[in-house]
Amino acid sequence: MSKILIIEDEAAIRRVLIKILSEESETYVLDEAADGQIGVEKIKQEDYDLVICDIKMPKLDGEEVLTAVKKIKPEIPFVMISGHGDLETAVNTMRLGAFDYISKPPDLNRLLNTVRNALDRKQLVVENKMLKRKVGKQYDIIGQSKPIEHIKSLIEKVAATDARVFITGPNGTGKELVAHQLHQKSERAAHPMIEVNCAAIPSELIESELFGHVKGAFTSAIKDRAGKFETADKGTIFLDEIGDMSLSAQAKVLRVLQESMVTRVGADKDIKVDVRVIAATNKDLQKEIAEGRFREDLYHRLAVIVIKVPALNDRRDDIPMLMTHFAQKIAEEQGAPVKSFSAEAISLLQAYDWTGNIRELRNVVERLIILGGSEISEEDVRLFAAKS
Repeated sequence: MSKILIIEDEAAIRRVLIKILSEESETYVLDEAADGQIGVEKIKQEDYDLVICDIKMPKLDGEEVLTAVKKIKPEIPFVMISGHGDLETAVNTMRLGAFDYISKPPDLNRLLNTVRNALDRKQLVVENKMLKRKVGKQYDIIGQSKPIEHIKSLIEKVAATDARVFITGPNGTGKELVAHQLHQKSERAAHPMIEVNCAAIPSELIESELFGHVKGAFTSAIKDRAGKFETADKGTIFLDEIGDMSLSAQAKVLRVLQESMVTRVGADKDIKVDVRVIAATNKDLQKEIAEGRFREDLYHRLAVIVIKVPALNDRRDDIPMLMTHFAQKIAEEQGAPVKSFSAEAISLLQAYDWTGNIRELRNVVERLIILGGSEISEEDVRLFAAKS
């Protein structure tokens, strides 16, 4: 069912619009308001899928209604109608956020098509928000310890900017979660986030992978191919384990950061890209710089904001919460009941030496759920949580 509000000061026109729309679909639930002020009050109190609003009205005109509603419920599409229409009015209402503008008397087909399209657009917006919440939950940063709260605070401050972020920390600590949170909370969230594991790509292929290539650039280049920077245009590229990148590739990444241009391998033409760069490493880059394996100028370009993700041993207070999170997730994946942990089991796991960090903790929780009792006991931990 789609709920539609008609804001129109002329009762005869309201009746005509209600008749047209009610005959078009039985799924339309129609409501009406005799002026802009009543319309705004109704919108504050009810959830509508579409508003059809006259431009010229007493108390509040259509443009004032549109402006007021977009501040409180920006997702509601507005179709503006007017018997005094001109190009300037149409342009202004679209600039204020209207979905469409229709002159009176409205063309029947035009009106019905616009209503259908506006409702489809609203549904897509709702579905997109639900998908983002689902995807966002996948990358939640679990924990309330002081180091984690500090990281969450940094993400909130930095995400909305285009500042480059450098994420450091040992393997298995969740550096990629920080990168995803930065992207999802940014203005670029509607565009792709492209992940590149620099350590997993052979040095002779890294430049082609990042910048693309043209046909014939090398033996296996049988067609033109866009690189990761091009694919991430308008979005974010996450250069994971950047400390393993070759010096040659580092020089080209530096050029991208300086000029926002890439050149495909074997090509002469530059391609402009608009990409936010987030990088991460588990290496000591100061040591790598001192030993000539990493460019200092690239490091300073990347490290505008530095976020250090702590080892699990440095945030033991978060272990109970992480265990609960993993237990629920594993139960969901396996279609099994969620198992709980005894207080003694939790204390024992909090004292464990987590050299593999969160990645190791997840594996141990999964092992305990599979092999342990209905409630994971201290004895289960002693039997099944050992590394060997």
